[in-house]
Amino acid sequence: MADRHNRDLDRKPAALPEPLPTPCGDSHAHLEIVTNTEPDHPEITRVIKEAESVGINRIVQVGYSADQSEWSVRLAERFPNVVAAVALHPNEAPVVADLEKDLSRIRELAKHPKVRAIGETGLDFFRTEPGLQDRQRYSFKEHIQMAKDFDKTLVIHDRDAHRAVLDTLDEVGAPTRTVFHCFSGDAEMARECVAKGYLLSFAGTVTFKNAPHLREALKLVPVAQLLVETDSPFLAPMPNRGALNTPAQIPHILRSMALERGEELHSLTKAISENLDRIFGPF
Repeated sequence: MADRHNRDLDRKPAALPEPLPTPCGDSHAHLEIVTNTEPDHPEITRVIKEAESVGINRIVQVGYSADQSEWSVRLAERFPNVVAAVALHPNEAPVVADLEKDLSRIRELAKHPKVRAIGETGLDFFRTEPGLQDRQRYSFKEHIQMAKDFDKTLVIHDRDAHRAVLDTLDEVGAPTRTVFHCFSGDAEMARECVAKGYLLSFAGTVTFKNAPHLREALKLVPVAQLLVETDSPFLAPMPNRGALNTPAQIPHILRSMALERGEELHSLTKAISENLDRIFGPF
């Protein structure tokens, strides 16, 4: 993942959008990749303050490795409007030197009061070769169990593995609060997720011209099961596609979502903001 991260850091920052009329939050961000710094670096403070200036007053900082999950907890300890999710990313878990050791580290981090979710975990059949997918499935199941053991929200990464992810959740039982981060399925998958009580989080991809399937899915999701995210520094929304993404870009995504659903921006933003607090707890 390092090469991809370095490429994203070379991108120019996106211009700030018009502020939201109602505050909201970013349910999935990777601020250490945005800034390539330690949690106490002034650049982190700048990114968070920039988000606040456009109405994004809460951030869920998401883990993808044992070391980076520890970084996420340190960030959450430092900022009252940040909470953490901790996990081994599905592309990370199959290649770590000692999977059990790293899973134990995640389990210890999950006990921290500012850790509100286990994620991002899941399945990725795009980047992980078939020979490593059993190890990936094992890690996913271990993370699901952690979420249930500690009553944490489960944050799922799903790439080219829709059926396998859904079947795994059916097999072992999903936690009470389960979020499909950067939802990438179609309307049929959205219907199944909604029926099972899962939340769907939409990122900048929902604004892309080549993603009509996401917009069709978006229309089907009850507002109580919606979240919004940036997945910073990836997937900057239109009109800034290709730029370095930050939590401050959430207003572009929300405006696109409101337009697509035919809903008033204030009402949609307020509802999603309430969902964020319900799913990840008070900030």
